[in-house]
Amino acid sequence: MRDVPLILAVDDTPQNLDLLTRRLRSQGYEVATAADGEEALTRVAELAPDLVLLDIMMPTLDGIETVRRLKADVAYRHIPVILVTAKSDPRDVVEGLDAGGDDYLTKPIDHAALLARVRSMLRIKTLHDTVQSQARELAEWNRMLEQRVAEQVEQIARMGRLRRFLPPQVADLVLSERGGMDPLESHRRDVTVVFGDLRGFTSFAETAEPKEVITILREYHAAVGDLVMRYEGTLERFVGDGVLVLFNDPLPQRDHTERAVRMSLKMRECIQILAEGWRKRGHDLGFGVSVARGHATLGSVGFEHRLEYSVIGTVPNLACRLCSEARSGQILLTKRVFACLRDTIEAVSIGDLHLKGFHRPVAAFELVSSRWSSDEATCAAIDRKAE
Repeated sequence: MRDVPLILAVDDTPQNLDLLTRRLRSQGYEVATAADGEEALTRVAELAPDLVLLDIMMPTLDGIETVRRLKADVAYRHIPVILVTAKSDPRDVVEGLDAGGDDYLTKPIDHAALLARVRSMLRIKTLHDTVQSQARELAEWNRMLEQRVAEQVEQIARMGRLRRFLPPQVADLVLSERGGMDPLESHRRDVTVVFGDLRGFTSFAETAEPKEVITILREYHAAVGDLVMRYEGTLERFVGDGVLVLFNDPLPQRDHTERAVRMSLKMRECIQILAEGWRKRGHDLGFGVSVARGHATLGSVGFEHRLEYSVIGTVPNLACRLCSEARSGQILLTKRVFACLRDTIEAVSIGDLHLKGFHRPVAAFELVSSRWSSDEATCAAIDRKAE
């Protein structure tokens, strides 16, 4: 409601309008007037007054029909209406109240009664306006809440997708730093790819009991998975005994090639420990790994019901083919990986390899050792798990 309430006085007698106007204005109210029912409806549409004082006996459109039309309009039915009638016509009062009037006054109008009824109806109007305002605020809060819930649900969904590939702290960082950007959208980036698999696994899987095959895979995957999380790599996929891990996406990493080689060394150490336990159980398994670097296309691939994050291009293919050339215990590097880390690793050239799918020979290097400190605690923890 306005700071100063606006009252619409409706009467076909100018003297009555003048009297009502002077009385109401003397109490600080704003007053607008109308001479008949048709004009009253027009003025209500124009001004949206806080209260209507409506004479019943008027030509053309009387007060009863006017209030009936007014209350039939959902936009104006909340405006209180005080009907003004003669003492000798109680039937008009009853009909007017049934039509939607909120109160009534009889002529001649008593000044005290007029002001009391006006104050009463304006209090009701104030309460209505307060409720309406609160309802609008509540609706806006609900809309904002629904929007926030939708955003949080989407964030949780994105977090769920990221947690399949990244350690939790990295997934949190990706979400907080990228904001509305989706790191799983298709893009191109310079990455380092690690591919490793078990040696002798195919023949082992053909002869061993299914339960033992699954047990070996779970021990192997647990060991590899722990290391991927520790070095903040992105687990692109497990394919049986093969594992593909990439670095520098979705989270940018300046030292992505160093991380990849460090992890490869740790994988070799830890899988060797596991392999000793497997040999005691009668299974002769080894582990080979390769590291390649280059530009690749990354993002979600699949269809509506199954989407997966993937790295596509020459680099993952090169890592896979190079790994197939590695003997048990060997870590093979591409020329670019060797060039990036030549000051911190010791590697020897094994010449140019003719790899399936590559038209030109590929220069390869075998990693012998590094100048980085060894972390025996990780291998010891994985060793305890295997036992």
